[in-house]
Amino acid sequence: MKLSSVTESMLAGEHGPARKWAVEHQIQIGRMFDAEDMVAVSQAHMMADPESIGLAGVELVEGFAALPEEQRRVAIPMITDPRGVDLNYYDPLGQTEEMANLERRFIFACRAMGIVMTNTCINYQTVMPPVRGDHVAYGDTGVVIYSNSFCGARSNFEGGPSALAAGLTGYTPRYGLHLDENRVATKRFVIERQPEELTEWGVLGAVIGRRSGSYWEVPVIEGIERVPSSDEAKHMGAAMASYGSTPLFHIVGVTPECNSLADVNGTDLPIEKITDQDVEELRGSFGAVGEKVDVVVFAAPQLSIVEMQSVAMLCRGRKLHKDTAMLVCTPPSVYVDAKNAGFIEDIENFGARVLQGTCFYQQYAREIGEANGWTRLLSNSTKIVNILGGYGYKPALASMADCVDAAVAGEIV
Repeated sequence: MKLSSVTESMLAGEHGPARKWAVEHQIQIGRMFDAEDMVAVSQAHMMADPESIGLAGVELVEGFAALPEEQRRVAIPMITDPRGVDLNYYDPLGQTEEMANLERRFIFACRAMGIVMTNTCINYQTVMPPVRGDHVAYGDTGVVIYSNSFCGARSNFEGGPSALAAGLTGYTPRYGLHLDENRVATKRFVIERQPEELTEWGVLGAVIGRRSGSYWEVPVIEGIERVPSSDEAKHMGAAMASYGSTPLFHIVGVTPECNSLADVNGTDLPIEKITDQDVEELRGSFGAVGEKVDVVVFAAPQLSIVEMQSVAMLCRGRKLHKDTAMLVCTPPSVYVDAKNAGFIEDIENFGARVLQGTCFYQQYAREIGEANGWTRLLSNSTKIVNILGGYGYKPALASMADCVDAAVAGEIV
């Protein structure tokens, strides 16, 4: 893989051991994917919750953080995905002091490196969204698919170490979705039902993701009659990436690279229909009407300020069932605005808890469930119900309004 004079000097150790490690890591990734060279990136976003990286990952970052300042600081703006522990509220959830201390150590090391602890998987809704043609190094799958599809930016799914490497060097290997030829459509879907609320957009994304089934497939979608809101697009993309590892899709007449089918070389692709039956079959697999609900979760993706307002309005003047818990996850920056607007007060008066900077499945969800005796989980996120079956839960799916109704009733309505 061709290196510039700058990255060659990093590889030679002239900029310290952290950047040398970073270039070595990127060379291995580049070789794996046959990258010819590197591309400069404007920002990096790192997934690195302590449940995933463990003690070894924390110690790696601590080692870099102990270097002299000019050697340890990231080269470009770098931000973080949700944390694994809300340090303002963790013991009542059943998280341990050991979990919290690992989180504290990681946060301290990241700050020493100049990494901004945004702790969000919706940075495109909260801070510095990328623009069309912008090469970035993003980690979270929901961040990547939204940024590629609706912003027209260019990123692969970057693992935690590769995102950190990009932050240290300012580059990433040029392969995958950094290349024009990998951004054209390979699958063509026509939908028969118009999605309405957030969960329906998520279910549609899940069906398309499952039918695509590969990182290298790029769906183009016809038949959508209106432009989705940012939150609707968010749920659609997050579910598609969860069910199909999909990092990019196009909607004809909506997404920036696809004013027409011809723009993405989609005219000659065979048509696959997404029928009512396809949608109902997927949604029906997460139905559980009449069953007791242990916990209602709004997360994955974290909630925007608009979603926080919606939850608050649904909670206002009502009370959570005594045998049901409800958790709402939002970025720290949104939490501040939601608190100022009175949304946090409405949600907490209802009896729910708002967690800052975490996402439920990344915060020791299995341990939390075991500590609280939670099994039946209800959410409006198609992504999260796809994931949490592997964490010991029986997940069910419903609209936001139906989730709050169930939280009041103590059972799925």
